[in-house]
Amino acid sequence: MKFLMVCLGNICRSPLAEGILQHKAKAAGLNWIVESAGTNGYHTGEPPHHLSQKVALLNGINISNQKSRKFIAKDLNEYDIIYPMANDVLQDIKRISGNTFNSQKVILFLNEIFTNQNKDVPDPWYGEEDGYHEVFGLIEKTCDEIIKKYKTN
Repeated sequence: MKFLMVCLGNICRSPLAEGILQHKAKAAGLNWIVESAGTNGYHTGEPPHHLSQKVALLNGINISNQKSRKFIAKDLNEYDIIYPMANDVLQDIKRISGNTFNSQKVILFLNEIFTNQNKDVPDPWYGEEDGYHEVFGLIEKTCDEIIKKYKTN
């Protein structure tokens, strides 16, 4: 399986989701590809936010080698599942994808644990470190559900 985690800048939420799901998939013996992207492209080529890196490392996951990239329409063909971290990101994906958008492949990330509730992963960008810990926990819980859901595929 091939997964793409998407947020706005690809430096806070989606790098954490990429790192956590990669880590959990590897630990479960799954040969999954997990990557991430951002819809705005403001941080293309940059590493994850220093607090995302710090919180990941405190949890045994090194995301420092990741580099931000922009989401492109072609991604709809390249990945099995695309997970927008929030509703505004989902709308951006729809806009960028145009007529290639596939609602069967694009699943709002937190809908994996809050079925059809369309909740956003909070964006920790403007907050303090505790917000990054909160987001890590929420993403980790969701990644556990993703592993359960897709491990037999």
